[in-house]
Amino acid sequence: LGSGTILREALAAADLLRADYGVEADVWSVTSYNELRRDGLDAERWNLLHPGQPRRLSYVEQQLGGTEGPIVAASDYMRIVADQIRPYVPRAFTVLGTDGFGRSDRRSQLRRFFEVDRNYITLAALKALADEGTLTAKEVAKAIAKLGIDPEKPNPLTV
Repeated sequence: LGSGTILREALAAADLLRADYGVEADVWSVTSYNELRRDGLDAERWNLLHPGQPRRLSYVEQQLGGTEGPIVAASDYMRIVADQIRPYVPRAFTVLGTDGFGRSDRRSQLRRFFEVDRNYITLAALKALADEGTLTAKEVAKAIAKLGIDPEKPNPLTV
C-alpha cells in the first residue's frame, strides 16, 4: 500500500521484488487512511448494533480479503497514519513511516534515512514472506546486502 508521493517508491519496490527476487506484488494506492479508518469504525458500529445480522466488512477487508501474502504499507507520514487500518487488514501487516526527526537535503535521502524508500519496502516484503515461511532468513540476509542496507545503522526513531 502506498499513499501520496511514496507510491512511486512502492511501485519501484514491486519492480525490484519481481526482477531480483521473483516475487509478484500488487501495489495499491491509498488516498486516505483516515477515511478507511472511518469506514472500518462504521462497520464495527453496525456489527455491534446488529448482532443477529451477517457481519459487515470494512472496505479494507472487502478489498484485501481475496488477496494473498503479507501486506506492507509505506507512507511519508508517521507510521501511525497507515497503522490506523490495522484492525481491518486480514493478515500480516508491516507499516513503514517517517517517525522521528530527519536530516536530509533531498527527499530521496529523507526516505533512506527513515527507511521508507524502495529498498526498505522491498526488504519489508521479503522479511514478511520469510516470517510466513515462504522465504528463508538466509535469503533475506542476502537481500539486505544486495540492497545496500546497513543493519547497524542507527534507528531513526532514536537519533
